[in-house]
Amino acid sequence: MKHRSMKISVLTIMFSILIVSFTANEAIAESVPEWVKNNALWYGQGNISETEFLNAIKFLIDNGIIVIDSTEESISEVMEATIIIPNGNFDVSSVGFYSPLNLEINAGTTVIWANEDSVPHTIQSQDEVGKVIDMFNSASLNTGDRFEFTFEESGVYNYFCSFHPWRVGVVTVK
Repeated sequence: MKHRSMKISVLTIMFSILIVSFTANEAIAESVPEWVKNNALWYGQGNISETEFLNAIKFLIDNGIIVIDSTEESISEVMEATIIIPNGNFDVSSVGFYSPLNLEINAGTTVIWANEDSVPHTIQSQDEVGKVIDMFNSASLNTGDRFEFTFEESGVYNYFCSFHPWRVGVVTVK
């Protein structure tokens, strides 16, 4: 019962967003394809997943049926990405990999590594054969410390922790 009321709440919120978007952008209901309307009904009935329903909303946004205004602030938020060094990352037998392990970003994005592990770590850039290079290299990051680097050029950038060399990660810049 609780799950169904949550679905109805999500559905109500999504329809409210649609109505506000249609009103603000002077869109008409006829511009919404029937399959999107059916997805909304089926989502409310529990016949399709939230992912399928959200893909229908994404279709409306991608095709200009719903227009979301962007601001300078939201654009700058997109230009940052975070990689978490999770607790347990230091342990060779742990599954505490960097999260995400391969971060995919656009050029000009600032990547922030955040150490949430209980021990210090470093971020050391490597070339394609694993040799440390002088591109982005942090000092020792204690628990809670952060390190930032802005990637200006496309490419694949490898890094590792010099204290725990079995922990490697990748930043892929488009």
